[in-house]
Amino acid sequence: MTMIYGTTTTPFPSPAAASPSSSVRARVPVGLPPRPLPPLRCASSSGMEPGAGTALYPLHRCKTIYLVRHAQGIHNVAGEKDFNAYKSHDLFDAQLTPLGWSQVDGLREHVKKSGLAKKIELVITSPLLRTMQTAVGVFGGENYTDGVNAPPLMVENAGHSGRRAISSLNCPPFLAVETCREHLGVHPCDKRRSITEYRPLFPAIDFSLIENDEDVLWEPDVREANESVGLRGMKFIDWLWTREEKEIAIVSHSGFLYHTLNMYSKECHPTIRDEVGKHFANCELRSMVLVDRSMLGSDSPSFNYPGKIPAGLDLPSDVADEKHLEEAQKN
Repeated sequence: MTMIYGTTTTPFPSPAAASPSSSVRARVPVGLPPRPLPPLRCASSSGMEPGAGTALYPLHRCKTIYLVRHAQGIHNVAGEKDFNAYKSHDLFDAQLTPLGWSQVDGLREHVKKSGLAKKIELVITSPLLRTMQTAVGVFGGENYTDGVNAPPLMVENAGHSGRRAISSLNCPPFLAVETCREHLGVHPCDKRRSITEYRPLFPAIDFSLIENDEDVLWEPDVREANESVGLRGMKFIDWLWTREEKEIAIVSHSGFLYHTLNMYSKECHPTIRDEVGKHFANCELRSMVLVDRSMLGSDSPSFNYPGKIPAGLDLPSDVADEKHLEEAQKN
């Protein structure tokens, strides 16, 4: 089972903070995470009582993920004024507002100043306009220049953004993944365009994992249940272990992030549960550590070193004591 733990990284705040179809239901797991194992305790040479909450785990069985909710979209503004606006077809595949782009610029600056931009190996984005705009705006390259031998991440004015094209140079690869979408169904803002329409707008985003050109998951009269969103999120988290990258940014949606994290936080201490399980603000970033407790991953410990090279005698004193005790017991 994959476990999620919060890190000490401070979330980036937003400047403006203030039932699935049967086909979808059949593709999500139905089990809940088992109760966590007791933490490993480390002895203290100073005589102090070891901390009950301290745990050890091999580094190669961990990943760090950086969860980001998209910046403010036109649907957020309309929905704040009238919730029924979420059902308006005028909000189909909602794009970012000018304020949303300002939020993107703020998070981008934070990511660069904190050094996070140099650590991320992969950016995964939900394949909706607002998440892809946020992803490339925060984690993409600088302004794109014509004549460069690399496709842009986003072309100029994509989604009526009024923004210059964004380069795919000097940034991690971008991958669109359908599993981390928002609640499916009913709300047109959560329905995506065809991949054929997206590719010219975001040439350097990899859409190869999306099976269908058209949106076959969204239904006009069936809204995905909260639990199914959470289970879908757990399926997505487990899938991350098939990736070799250790530091991954994920740009998704409020409902998906909220219900996914709440599935994992059920067994946590109330303080941690409150920290992990609260709603994301627009363009908020939180860092989490994934721990592979089910041997889902297959990565080798790249930083470990086997020792005894060149080989030589190396019997530790504590092992010698044990051997001496064993011999004494035999006699």
